Amino acid sequence: MKLNKNTHVFVGCDTEYNDAEIVLFGAPFDSTTSYRPGTRFGPSAIRTESIGLELYSPYSDHGLEDCKVCDTGDLVLPFGSAERALDAIYERAKIIVQDKKIPFMLGGEHTVTYGSVRAVFEAHPDLHIIHFDAHTDLRDTYYGEFYSHATVLKRCYDLVGDKKIFHFGLRSGAREEFVFAQEHNYIEKSSCDTLKSILPQLEGKPVYITIDLDCLDPSQMPGTGTPEAGGITFHQLLDSVLAMSHLNVVGIDVNELAPIYDQSGASTALASKLTREIMIAVSKNRAK
Repeated sequence: MKLNKNTHVFVGCDTEYNDAEIVLFGAPFDSTTSYRPGTRFGPSAIRTESIGLELYSPYSDHGLEDCKVCDTGDLVLPFGSAERALDAIYERAKIIVQDKKIPFMLGGEHTVTYGSVRAVFEAHPDLHIIHFDAHTDLRDTYYGEFYSHATVLKRCYDLVGDKKIFHFGLRSGAREEFVFAQEHNYIEKSSCDTLKSILPQLEGKPVYITIDLDCLDPSQMPGTGTPEAGGITFHQLLDSVLAMSHLNVVGIDVNELAPIYDQSGASTALASKLTREIMIAVSKNRAK
């Protein structure tokens, strides 16, 4: 992959592409956002905030200097077309997957997940998805739109099928979405306390992790487009990340940071640190 040498990279993520195990890229898209727009600024803000982070993680006793991560920068996406944006994301993720690397996407609104999942699913037809979110995102259409941040997990379900999606933190959605999740997927409402109990059934399976930052309580993550009270804490999410990191993780995304709604910068700091922790934890376990 040809890279722009002027790309603003996440701290410590400057491994040459050919040598990398994880490839970071941004998908700054928020054209289907139904409440507060602004997540298109998330990827850049996360990178800028990373300048203040140490490379070392005391949680994993490992550092980014020990990892092989290449940050390829943000995609240039057509803001008015979800379908064209998803195609561009798919093409980038497909190259990364074909090169036997893990795509790690920074959103953007949650719609962007489908483009990456589609590419990963083509390489791993038995793909399982672990989903952290305040919202179900399981509508079939939303205001007539097939591709939307409210339909993204339904589009992913259409690919992977029954009992392949594990939802955590859900506390908002239409009644029929919760019924669908209970019948076809695995769901834990409001928390992630049962995550460790489902991990044994995922051993050896290809796993995609998607984290909508509004899974966190807005007291810790106010900088998001659709904040929802009653969420999980940073430490609960971090514990989940550390618990999942030994799995066969084949794709990751972190999305829905809207930095303009938290002028303190706390939400961006949290998102940036979470990104660091995921990269370090997954890299450390791949090295074992």
